[in-house]
Amino acid sequence: MKTGLPNTMLSVETSPVSVQDAKRLFSDWKALPALVLAVSGGPDSVALMWLAARWRKALKKGPRLVAVTVDHGLRKEAAREARDVRQFATALEIEHRTLRWRGDKPKTGLPSAARDARYRLLARAAKSCGASHILTAHTRDDQAETVVMRLSRGSGIAGLAAMARQSDRDGVVLARPFLDVPKARLVATLEKAGIAFADDPTNHDPRFTRPRLRALMPVLAAEGADARGLVRLAMRLARANEALDVMTDGAERYLASIGGDAPMTGFDLAAFAALSAEIRVRLLMRTINRVGHEGPAELGKVEALLEAIDQAVSGNRPAAGGARLKQTLAGAVISIAKGRIQFAPAPPRKRQMAGLP
Repeated sequence: MKTGLPNTMLSVETSPVSVQDAKRLFSDWKALPALVLAVSGGPDSVALMWLAARWRKALKKGPRLVAVTVDHGLRKEAAREARDVRQFATALEIEHRTLRWRGDKPKTGLPSAARDARYRLLARAAKSCGASHILTAHTRDDQAETVVMRLSRGSGIAGLAAMARQSDRDGVVLARPFLDVPKARLVATLEKAGIAFADDPTNHDPRFTRPRLRALMPVLAAEGADARGLVRLAMRLARANEALDVMTDGAERYLASIGGDAPMTGFDLAAFAALSAEIRVRLLMRTINRVGHEGPAELGKVEALLEAIDQAVSGNRPAAGGARLKQTLAGAVISIAKGRIQFAPAPPRKRQMAGLP
């Protein structure tokens, strides 16, 4: 099979992760008191535990490592896989905990709900053992798939920037040391060491979106959109997103300086209308998420809100101060009156009493 990569690059792309590689990959977190390792039993996470254990043993002083496996209760094999992880963790002299996702499982949106439950349980485990960071085994392949998935859903710049090396979630930091490492290198690492790993069949189940998109990746790569290119795109968009966030910070400070709102709950309409569309979208998103109680607001709905604001303003020119509008979005009420856009928490939704229509 032709890959378009020179043989030397192919060897690098598929070579095992060395001790020196691991030292570089984990170096950002060597001064922390504790680290939680998210280990499912698949090749990526087993390689994470194996490499982290070797890295930690080479340090005179380093973080306490705690491996955590989440059993979602969706497959009968999951309990056995958790036991296998525990056995391997014990051999590596790493603490291990198995956490279970209990309760009813949703009939729709199961992958998303399972992911949320996993991070929630991991965060709980991290806080209980004094760890501020959770290391996950997301690879360059995962990053490329995330870009394609979000592209298929029409995500904005922030979404297409995909996963960051570090991000906050549920009060802890998710850290991804392998985000620029091909999955093939992790598999090669385990094969060289003679370490077994599990294969979750849901990773190949076409009922779910990610496995369907994963099956398309070789086709995209043949057209030049390989994992390296997609990850490069994500990196560039992350850079652009960071710059736009800085510009939005400046716009927010400017609007606050002329409006006197602290914390900001409103904008001068004329000053807001003079900003570029992307900055206005971001300002609306920030303020709605800050004031509302049903967030985060969806990008498409915020864009529709901006369009309604623009229409309200254009319909009242030259006297834009006469524009009026009132909408509710993500638990926030957005209104225009007397030349200002105001934001306030929406009243709680009325719940129907049980048994009544």
